[in-house]
Amino acid sequence: MKSGNKELDDIIKDMVSTVTNSKDEIFQIGEDSRGEYDKLHQELESIKHQVVGLIDKGDEIERKVRSSRLRLSQVSKQFRQYSEEDIRKVYEQTHGLQMDLSMTREKEKQLRERRDEIEMRLRNLDATIERAEALSGKISVVLNYLTEDFKNVTQTLQSAKEKQEFGLQIIEAQEEERRRLSREIHDGPAQSLANVMLRSDLVERIFDERGAEEALVEMRNVRKLVRSALYDVRRIIYDLRPMALDDLGLIPTLKKYLATIEEYNKLQINFTSLGRERRLESKYEVAIFRLIQEAVQNAVKHAEADSIDVKVELRNEKTRIVIKDDGKGFDPEVKKDKSFGLMGMRERVDMVNGELHIQSSPGQGTIVTIELPLNE
Repeated sequence: MKSGNKELDDIIKDMVSTVTNSKDEIFQIGEDSRGEYDKLHQELESIKHQVVGLIDKGDEIERKVRSSRLRLSQVSKQFRQYSEEDIRKVYEQTHGLQMDLSMTREKEKQLRERRDEIEMRLRNLDATIERAEALSGKISVVLNYLTEDFKNVTQTLQSAKEKQEFGLQIIEAQEEERRRLSREIHDGPAQSLANVMLRSDLVERIFDERGAEEALVEMRNVRKLVRSALYDVRRIIYDLRPMALDDLGLIPTLKKYLATIEEYNKLQINFTSLGRERRLESKYEVAIFRLIQEAVQNAVKHAEADSIDVKVELRNEKTRIVIKDDGKGFDPEVKKDKSFGLMGMRERVDMVNGELHIQSSPGQGTIVTIELPLNE
């Protein structure tokens, strides 16, 4: 049995290594795409200015051509009053202006074609960046299961029944995470990027019909939509695994996370930290962060709260967490189908031998109280 356990641990380590390498490669693809996007965007801005300049130059040359043609017509009608040299000069001037106009219009056409090519490439890069961000997020979920939920899994799986139940729980949690990611991406960045595609197709039409100034205004609006979509994608990935938790610790990461949620959802979140701020074991920091994250997300999405109070009290032997919201509340005694959020919270609390209490009733908000022992 020990040999089998060791083999399973080795397999999991290999899986973690492979998935980590894949995540790094996908991240590099996203970064390379962002770098190319920035370069193309700068070139696009330069081309737009050049097009505007060529349009003005072409219009000016066109006015000169009309004036020169009129002069040539007058000279032709009254050729007896002009010398052959005068007639030749007027003709050559008119011909030269027509050549300049033709070259200017041709250069403008080439720049327009390059502009259209760059805009198409930017749209493709947006799609590539979006896919890379989405894949990176999904891989982060897989790594989370492999490094946290599967860590030393053989120590807790003592029977075939336990293994089967554990596997079913993981599959169920994975499917729920995929559904959550799918909903967030569909409702957030996917909608924004679809809007970007529609709005970007209008830019050239606006340029032709209303002029360069209004087209530039529309491009700026499209740029804002792209920024918003990228913000949503990065927020989703941050929710999956904030790197600041490893670098800064629990309290600073919570402050940053709650500030982001407060700003993005336009609500009020009051955070209070009591006790000596210090680093905890990784399993406790991850557990506390995930529990607060799940409770806050429930308050935002399901309870539709306007105000949330989060209090974390770090004592020597245990920590006490209270999340209170003014949302629509619910009846804790009534079990809902697929209530994975609360089920996941209870399982995570049980894993660290803690206690979870939920006080709520319809229309009265919700208070989630969590107590975890710190066996340091």
